[in-house]
Formats: sequence, C-alpha cells, structure tokens
Amino acid sequence: MPNNKFFVKLPKASLRLLGATVLLSLYALPSWAFSIDDVAKQAQELAGKGYEAPKSNLPSQFREMKFADYQQIQFNHEKSYWHDQPTPFKLEFYHQGMYFDTPVKINEVTSSAVTEIKYTPDLFTFGSVNHDPELVKNLGFAGFKILYPVNKADKSDEIASMLGASYFRVIGKGQVYGLSARGLAIDTALPSGEEFPRFREFWIERPQANDKHLVLYALLDSPRATGAYRFVIYPGRDTSVDVQAKVFLRDKVGKLGLAPLTSMFLFGPNQPSPTMNYRPALHDSNGLSIHAGNGEWIWRPLNNPKHLSVSTFQVENPRGFGLLQRGRSFAEYEDLDDRYDLRPSGWIEPRGDWGKGHVELVEIPTADETNDNIVAFWTPEKLPEVGKPFDIAYRMHFSRDEDKIHTPEFAYVKQTLRSAGDVKQSNLIRQPDGTTAFQVDFVGQALRDLPDNTPMASQISVGDNAEVVENNVRYNSVTRGWRLTLRLRVKDEKQPTEMRAALVNGDKTLTETWSYLLPANE
Repeated sequence: MPNNKFFVKLPKASLRLLGATVLLSLYALPSWAFSIDDVAKQAQELAGKGYEAPKSNLPSQFREMKFADYQQIQFNHEKSYWHDQPTPFKLEFYHQGMYFDTPVKINEVTSSAVTEIKYTPDLFTFGSVNHDPELVKNLGFAGFKILYPVNKADKSDEIASMLGASYFRVIGKGQVYGLSARGLAIDTALPSGEEFPRFREFWIERPQANDKHLVLYALLDSPRATGAYRFVIYPGRDTSVDVQAKVFLRDKVGKLGLAPLTSMFLFGPNQPSPTMNYRPALHDSNGLSIHAGNGEWIWRPLNNPKHLSVSTFQVENPRGFGLLQRGRSFAEYEDLDDRYDLRPSGWIEPRGDWGKGHVELVEIPTADETNDNIVAFWTPEKLPEVGKPFDIAYRMHFSRDEDKIHTPEFAYVKQTLRSAGDVKQSNLIRQPDGTTAFQVDFVGQALRDLPDNTPMASQISVGDNAEVVENNVRYNSVTRGWRLTLRLRVKDEKQPTEMRAALVNGDKTLTETWSYLLPANE
C-alpha cells in the first residue's frame, strides 16, 4: 500500500479521463517507419555475401570534366527539398561528376512510409556545361547537403555535407568547412593500401515543425566491412552530432579506424613554410588532442613530414580525442579567401567504455593545401570477429571554442614556435649554435588565476636522439600564462626526435602534456 502522504484516490471518471489522456499522448509521440535496426539487418545480410563494387553510370563527358566545370553544376535553391514544409531544415543534392561517379540512393522517412528521393536534371543548373538531357535523366545523386538557419533566422545556411566515400563535413555558427569526418577507416597507412568504405544509401527523417535536430541513417559498404549508422545532427553555435554504429566485418582487416577525422596541415609556426609566404600558417587543424581515461590531457602539434609518419597513443577508455584548430586570430593566418581562422575543431566524445586500444595519428607528406594529409582515429586492441556486430557510439563536436573543449583544471598549449637555436654573445648579438629551439606557450584558467611570481617548473623528457641544452619557464604577461623555452641538440637529423613536456607547481601538474615529434630532416 503506498504511503498515504503521496497517495490520492481519484474518482473512476477521472481515472478514465487520465487513461484516455495517456493513450492520446502515446499516439501523439512521433513514430517512424524506419530505424537503425532496419539498416543493421541490411548491413548484416551484405556482410554475408561477396562484395559487389558499385558500378558507374556516368557519361564520359561528366567523368572527365575538370573541377571548374563540375563547380558550374549547381542545385537550384528554389527547389530545395522540404522548402514547402513547416520545418527550418532543407535538403539540397550534389550532381555526379569527376570522381563522384557512382549514384547514392537517398530516401525520406516519415511516420508511415519510406520513399526514395528521385533524381531529375531539372533540379540543377548546368552553367556552360553542355549535356544531353537524355543521357543524365536517370543518373542519381552523388550526395546531399543539409541547410538550417544557424547564422540568421531568415537565411538557410549549409551546416552539413555528405559527399564521397564515407566522408562528411559539419559546421556551426560562423564557421567554414575545414576538416572532415568519416564513417570508418580500414588499413590506413599500411603497406597493403587503404580501403575506403562508402555510404551507399541514406534514409533521412522528415523533421517536425519545431524540431531542432535532424535524424538520418546510412548503410556503409566495402570489400571487408559493412555498417549501419544513425546520425542525429544538432545545429547551433557549436554543431554536434550523435553517432550510433553497428559494424560487421566481411573479412579480417589489418587495422580498423573508428570515429576517424581527416584534415590538412601544410605549415605553421612549429614548421614554417619552406618558401616565402605571406600567410604565417596554412592548415585546417594544427594538433591532435587526447583526453585519456586516466584524466591526462595530451597535445601533439601536427607536422607535414617528408616521409609517412604514424604515431600511436595507448589509451584505455578514452574520454575524448580530436583534431583541433588552436589559434583564432585572423593575424595568425592572414587569408581573406579561405579563412582558416573560422575552420572548426573536431572533437570525438565516446559514449560508454571503449576498452583498451589506441588513438592513432597518421601524417602524410603533401606539397599543397588541396590534399588532406592528416588522419586520426581510435583502434580497439581486440578487433571484432568476422560476421559479428560491433557496436560503437560517440558524440562529435564542431567548435571554434577550444576553451570549451578543454577541462579548466589543466592549462593547454596555445602555440608551439620552432626556430634555429642561438645564444646571445657578450656584444648582445645572437649567434646560431646548431641547436633547435622551441617556445611553447601554455594558457588557460589553471594558470590565469596564479600570481606571476608563482614558482613554475617543467617536467620534460626527450628521446635518445637529442640532448637538452636549455630548459626554462617564464611568465608571459601577454597571455597571462607561462612560456617554456626548450633548446635541443639533435644527434642524428636523419632520425625523428620525440619529446614531452608539462608544467608543474611543486608536485601538482598544471598543464596538459605537450608531446612533439620533430620529423627527420632528409
């Protein structure tokens, strides 16, 4: 018998009314004709069959076109999907062309049906590209983009793009496209060559009038893996995406990369441009950040190496990792066209315990900014069994607020500056001495509140390939943080040099760990 203090006896008529209200409420809840279980069923069935490579239906004129011609083919904004629906979300589509030469099936999901969104050339304007309407009438889409008024209430802005393999890009308020995310990475940087899974079909739920999020599903396919994905996109100042995935292996893989991020680093203050350039930095991201399961924060500045470089960070149950763009001042980039200062950081926040494994960073040499040369992902220590489902869930954050990504109890690295080392002579002239020098600025709430005379020391370690000839820490009144000066004498410049550093006050660590790999110089 319930405690009378909380028990109220209602008349039967009221109970009947209450029951009817509950029943109406249940019926009022949105129900959908589709779920991730439907995609997982297809993925599992695909995994049990032999892989069938997608077939291109693209006329040679479109396959052989240059990028400038492909850019002329634009979706007609007046025909955006859902433009006549009471929802702030809209869909637009990409035409096939160049290496986007295989169609992707796109469906709309409502409470009662799943309906394919059909391609028609009337949805596009072709500019000066001459084409035979009969040859393209049954082509299909290469991908799609999502629009939402994230900057102004009366203007639809592109906030997400799904185009090519399993790549997608997402941005929030005041951001421009930079790094990309992927559904899955297989055998990245292995001698056998990388396999690129692709999203072959999408299902997008029609949003309700007051919905502030969009739900979509994707079916992934490749020679050795299939997968079912559910994405929930929350646009805003920092757009976030909840990801739920069920992966099935068709065959054994050498390396499985989960929650992969792909970016570009050409040069920056830690690795200046080898040729004169008015831009101090050119990159979509400038470092890998890791929040380990034991609470440690690690920052690895990125490089554009002369040879393929692979770094692994053993982490059990990671709390997060991502490729960040630290530095938001326009003066740090000076690029009016590409606005690298507005490109978002990408942060992966695991849901649940991921167990043992490692975060892997792959850095690939590149001569220009058109090639993504940076990849980061999580690899489980124990790979899933062939044919058995492997579940993973995480939230992705796309932000320009690196303070928000980092926990306030640890300061973080604002910038890494690298130069030839020198010593000041008695005549005050600086003389290069063959060393390599680093200036590392640590900033953040953990340092900002300390008096400028706080005793501060560094804990550093370097590999066997270098010796430390200078190590000092001083207060930086401009940033209200501390600057570490580190000068090394490298023994063999043909070998990479690993180093780590953090700032401490007594026995208390105040900063993340700066983990830098000085590339081989050959």
